[in-house]
Amino acid sequence: MATDVRGVLKEKYGQAAPRVKSRGSSCCGATAASGLGCDPITSHLYDAAQTGQLPEEAVLASLGCGNPTALAELNPGEVVLDLGSGGGIDVLLSARRVGPTGKAYGLDMTDEMLALANENKRKAGAENVEFLKGEIEHIPLPDNSVDVIISNCVINLSADKDRVLREAFRALKPGARFAVSDVVTRGEIEHIPLPDNSVDVIISNCVINLSADKDRVLRESFRVLKPGGRFAVSDVVTRGEIAPEIRQSVLLWVGCVGGALDENEYRNKLVAAGFEQITIQPTRVYRAEDARDFLSEAGVNADAIAPQVDGKFMSAFVRAVKPSSAAARPTALKYM
Repeated sequence: MATDVRGVLKEKYGQAAPRVKSRGSSCCGATAASGLGCDPITSHLYDAAQTGQLPEEAVLASLGCGNPTALAELNPGEVVLDLGSGGGIDVLLSARRVGPTGKAYGLDMTDEMLALANENKRKAGAENVEFLKGEIEHIPLPDNSVDVIISNCVINLSADKDRVLREAFRALKPGARFAVSDVVTRGEIEHIPLPDNSVDVIISNCVINLSADKDRVLRESFRVLKPGGRFAVSDVVTRGEIAPEIRQSVLLWVGCVGGALDENEYRNKLVAAGFEQITIQPTRVYRAEDARDFLSEAGVNADAIAPQVDGKFMSAFVRAVKPSSAAARPTALKYM
């Protein structure tokens, strides 16, 4: 599983680099966005004073969820390491702050991103920057060699976070600092830390598709909802039979790394959990034309696969109701 996740990530971020160089945005969407990106998580994290003197490609390639350079205390002469440095934005910003007597390293496993980062380094004229190829679980630096480790929404992607943190500890000097931006959760959606019959409405925004145990998520949702409570989520679903390799490529483009359910399978899982009044309402249907550039970079002929893609991948509102009687079973289904 770890190898599969790493392979998907290398493919995803490797394909983001050429889109940036062609002046598209680095986000996974149908249309290249103007400005700093289209994703509300990854955009508007850096102010103009920080980015004004950086290469445009370094800014466009930012795929993080925060700004670690804003929280890290960096001093002249220090050595900084960015885990998962991507196009190099945080490395270049750090290099400015540690000055010519300091050093900023960037570590990334993706050849395409390393090439983009080195090009950005050249454009920025940053002589105290070095980009290293490697995995964050195996940092290619000696013990006690780094003053500050930063990272921008990368450690959460590792399948062996314990190893990452041990490696970070090893590479840091005594008294050195660890200052990262990352995505964290409070509890797991497969184990909701609330009592039975305690919630009126459950909402979610494209998260359930990421769970490896969707049945458990739906059973837990049913458990905590009050009788008559509503389940109202946005998620990615598929429709009809799709060749596995095409399904993987398109879901990667949509941004659904974990795997979307077919709409009938989603409905059946809701029924099995005990829900009734189930509706699945498409809100955005993805077309082969929308993903043409992404699919071409992945070696997929968009024209050839159009009949297998058009109308089969969609974002949808998924709604259901817990029966008013605990003993009641679903009696009405509605598909849209």
